[in-house]
Amino acid sequence: MAQRVNAFTDDALGDLDAVGVAEAIRAGDLNPVEATEAAIARVEAVNPTLNGVAHEDFERARSQASATHPHQDQPFAGVPSFIKDNNDVAGMPTRSGSEGIEAHPARSSFPSAKQFMAQGYVILGKTTLPEFGLSASTEFPNDPPTRNPWNTDYSAGASSGGSAALVASGAVPIAHANDGGGSIRIPAAANGLVGLKLTRARTLDQPGARLLPINLVSEGVVSRTVRDTAHHLAAMERSYHKRGLPAVGLVRGASRRRLRVGLASQSPAGYPVDAETLTDLHATADLVSSLGHQVVTVELPSGPHFEPDFVLYWGLLAKVLSTVTALVHKNQFDPEKLSPVTLGLAKNWREHWGRTPFAIRRLRATRAAYEAMFNDLDVVLSPTLNHRVPKIGHLDPSLPFDQVIARLTRYVGFTPVNNVTGGPGISLPTPVGTDGLPGSIHFSAAWGNEATLLHMAYELEEARPFARITDADAV
Repeated sequence: MAQRVNAFTDDALGDLDAVGVAEAIRAGDLNPVEATEAAIARVEAVNPTLNGVAHEDFERARSQASATHPHQDQPFAGVPSFIKDNNDVAGMPTRSGSEGIEAHPARSSFPSAKQFMAQGYVILGKTTLPEFGLSASTEFPNDPPTRNPWNTDYSAGASSGGSAALVASGAVPIAHANDGGGSIRIPAAANGLVGLKLTRARTLDQPGARLLPINLVSEGVVSRTVRDTAHHLAAMERSYHKRGLPAVGLVRGASRRRLRVGLASQSPAGYPVDAETLTDLHATADLVSSLGHQVVTVELPSGPHFEPDFVLYWGLLAKVLSTVTALVHKNQFDPEKLSPVTLGLAKNWREHWGRTPFAIRRLRATRAAYEAMFNDLDVVLSPTLNHRVPKIGHLDPSLPFDQVIARLTRYVGFTPVNNVTGGPGISLPTPVGTDGLPGSIHFSAAWGNEATLLHMAYELEEARPFARITDADAV
C-alpha cells in the first residue's frame, strides 16, 4: 500500500539542513555523536521501507563522530551522510548496484570519495544505485527496489536513488551523488530535492574517468536546500580547483542581476513532454518573468543522431564497466549475474561498434552548439524529465531490453545534454502534483557558470518555497 515515509522528529537533527547541523556543532549546541545517533535512528526507521542503504557501517560512523572536532577546514565536520556505492571507500564494500559482485572491503578510497569525506562528513555507509548507474530507476532483478518516500509506489529515480530517498525522507540532510546522464538531477527531481550537476572535472573524478573519449560523470550531492549544495560546492572547490575553470566561490543568495532566460520545452530527442510537466515548466517561466527576468523561446542542441549516439556510447560504458569489474574483482565477480540492462546495452554496442567513432565525434560536436546558446542567454530553463516519475516496475531491469531502453529514452530526454557537453545543470523542485510527488524544472548554464545557476535557485526557493515531505498528510 502506498505511503509517505519521513524520519523527521523532535531529535537532535530536527529539521536542520546540513549547513544548520554544521553551524550547531560549531556553536556547541550539538555534538557530532548526538547528530550521528539521531541519523542512525532515522535510517533504521525508514530504510526497511525505502531500501536506500546498500551497506551500513554505523559502528565506524560512531567512532568517527567521537573523534570529530569542528575545524575551519572541514565545514561539514560532524554532519551525518552517506556515499553512493559506486565510489570505493577503504574498509567498505563496493558493489556498484550489481548482484554479481561479492561484498568485500575496498583496500583504498577513490580520489572522489576522499575529497567528499575531507569536508568532515560522518559516513554512515553506502547508498543504493542500479547496476553501474546505467538506469534511471533504482530497481534490481532480484533485490527489493529503492522506493520514493513521497509515495512508495513510485520510483526514487536513479542512479543516485538511495541517496535521494534518504535525504528526502529526512534520514540525513545531505548525501553524495554523481551524474553521468542525469543521475544527480533525475533522483533530485523524483524526490523534491536540489540536484546540481557540475561542470566537467570541477571536482576530482573516479579513477580512469578522464581517460574516456567523453567523460560524462560529475560528482556532487543531493540536498533539501540550495544553500547546502552551494556550501558543499564551495568546500569542494577549496580542496581542489581545476585549472582553466573560473572559481565559483560561496554563493550565498540571489543576485540583483536580471537574466535573459531561454525557455526550451522540446526534448532534444523529439519525444513529447507530458501535460503536467509542461504546466510546471510554463508556471516556472511565468514566475521567472514576474521576477524581472526576460524569457525567450529556444531549442536545445539536438538532431536525429543524438539519442542513438548516446545510447551507443552508454553501451560502450556498460561494456567497459563490466570488463573492468571482472578484472578488479576477479573470482569475487559472477558475470552471469549481470543485470539484463547492462547486458542489453553491451550487446547493442557490440552489434554496432563500428559506428562508435562517428557517434563520439557527433556527441563531442554538441558542445559547440550548447555553448553557442549562451552567447545571448544567461541560462536555459527546461523540464528535467519528459514525464512524471513512473511507478516501480515501469523500468524494471528484468523487462525485455528493447522495452526498457525505449521507456528510458522517453523518460530521460533532457539531462544527457549536459553530460555530453560538460555544461552545468541544476534540477529544482516544483509544487506537489496529482500523484503526490513534487515536480521539477531544470536550468542549464555555460561551462563554469554554476554561480548563476545557484543565484537563480536561491531566488526561486525564496519566491516559491520548496515543498516539504512533512507539509501534507500521508498518501
